[in-house]
Amino acid sequence: MSINDIFKQPIKVVNTGLASFQTNLETAGAESIQVNWRPPAEVSKESILLMEQFRERTDRANAEAMRIILSGKPVLIGMGKALDYIPGMRGDLILHSGSPVTWDRMCGPTRGAIMGALIYEGLAGSIEEAEVLAASGKISFAPCHEHASVGPMAGIISASMPVFIIQNETYGNLAYCTLNEGLGKVLRYGAFSPEVIEKLKWMEQVMYPILKTAIEKLGKIDLRNIISQALHMGDEVHNRNRAATSLFYRIITPAIVETCENKPDAIKVLNFINGNDHFFLNLSMPASKACLDAARDIPWSSIAVVMARNGTDFGVQLAGTGDQWFTGKSPVPDALFFPGYTKEDANPDIGDSAITETLGLGGFAIAAAPAIAQFVGGTAQDAVRYTLDMYQITAAENPLFQIPSLNFRGAPAGIDIRKVIEKNITPFIDTGVAHKNPGVGQVGAGVLSAPIEPFRKAYEGLAKTMKAG
Repeated sequence: MSINDIFKQPIKVVNTGLASFQTNLETAGAESIQVNWRPPAEVSKESILLMEQFRERTDRANAEAMRIILSGKPVLIGMGKALDYIPGMRGDLILHSGSPVTWDRMCGPTRGAIMGALIYEGLAGSIEEAEVLAASGKISFAPCHEHASVGPMAGIISASMPVFIIQNETYGNLAYCTLNEGLGKVLRYGAFSPEVIEKLKWMEQVMYPILKTAIEKLGKIDLRNIISQALHMGDEVHNRNRAATSLFYRIITPAIVETCENKPDAIKVLNFINGNDHFFLNLSMPASKACLDAARDIPWSSIAVVMARNGTDFGVQLAGTGDQWFTGKSPVPDALFFPGYTKEDANPDIGDSAITETLGLGGFAIAAAPAIAQFVGGTAQDAVRYTLDMYQITAAENPLFQIPSLNFRGAPAGIDIRKVIEKNITPFIDTGVAHKNPGVGQVGAGVLSAPIEPFRKAYEGLAKTMKAG
């Protein structure tokens, strides 16, 4: 085509600026295309040079990390008390979600859940006593992630709580998580009323033995297979677990019927699972943890193996930087709130459940679960767009976790923090919302983009290890 012919063609505009520019062009009748481009996030020039210098070496390390992550096979192999199974667990230790945080910096939901756990364990007789004990220094706190565990929202695990035991069959490592209590006023959202403690005691004394015996009867339950099927049925296994819970229910029910001699208790347990669409969340989380933990300690790798929030800080860990945490301020989600509540009531984002996004599920696979986008005020097209954005910051696609609306394309997997910085696109997460004050519980559900600060620090931190190594 000659230059004269070019000038005879209709004008088409490619807009790389604010989306409002495209709106103005369309109002004027001009055909335009909006390109989702941003300048790279700001990091030091030295770090950029080091990343470029060692790019091929990091690419090889990332390929190894993704080989390990994608070949992981998480299975449920049993249940037990936290004190007996979680590495390093003690009677005076309470595990929480996110990166390390001291009592004086803990948010309301975490404090509320810790106080509830102290009453549950019989270490305090009232909320007042529990608050004094928690602040006394006699109780130790640590992240779940530092003890091969994960916990949704406040993430609290105390010694007597029953936990699922998940094994990565491919590599042998284990991960643990408590049972899901359901929605509303529950411990994980910071509630601690007598009915909250009563439910936890029922789960420990009645539900746990029945589930434990049923799982022993089955031998193991393939969680990877359930997740794969659930993605085809409208779940993303973070904020929507209805299909996954139903699939789990179909597997566990015959075993419960066969092994439980107390019919009323069996019925109550089955009704509880059937009425709790989020039950499988506490299995999808440790399943993700088991796959990602196998890829820890791969020198030079820029793949994230943890994203977690404690309600104060948003934390990230990388395969290539050991147990080091990189943190920034946790944001408040954009959410739909229960009647009577607003964003002013919301606590900043909280929970270990973003481990699902770290594996490539949750918000990364939200195109498979458009009902979630609709629930928080978006559209099916929004859900697709969110997932497509995540392909830009990941190192691979998971062929076992397919998204039907994208022609069964594998879900985006393996957050590469180099791409997060270079594209200036942060991970997309769907989440629950807790009230900022202890004792209230859940007030809504929503979505958010992770803050850039933890990824900027992770980028700089990895560059330092490159320089030193």
